[in-house]
Amino acid sequence: QVQLVESGGGLVQAGGSLRLSCATSGGTFSTYAMGWFRQAPGKEREFVAAVSRSGTSIYYADSVKGRFTISRDNAKNTVYLQMNSLKPEDTAVYYCAAALGYALVSVPRLQYQYPYWGQGTQVTVSS
Repeated sequence: QVQLVESGGGLVQAGGSLRLSCATSGGTFSTYAMGWFRQAPGKEREFVAAVSRSGTSIYYADSVKGRFTISRDNAKNTVYLQMNSLKPEDTAVYYCAAALGYALVSVPRLQYQYPYWGQGTQVTVSS
């Protein structure tokens, strides 16, 4: 059973930065494509960013492109989300998720493609 634990959330002023981490256990990290999703109050959970198993293919939601950077360290079984130039509309619970069975450079972007999820970490951006 794959387990994911997010960390790094918190309260930050608009324009600030945060780095989220997602540590995995219980499986072989290099076999998972990894994604970040978020859910703002009163809204549905949405895709933020994803990285392929190899780390060479990456996809971002338009709303975060140019501000957020996803990366992975297969030696540490961890995926990261560096968030810069944060805006109040980035306030949400951020979840990491793992997808199995995809090609080395595939980047799944839909929630149903991710069977394993973390508990989430709260990010609050004040104006």
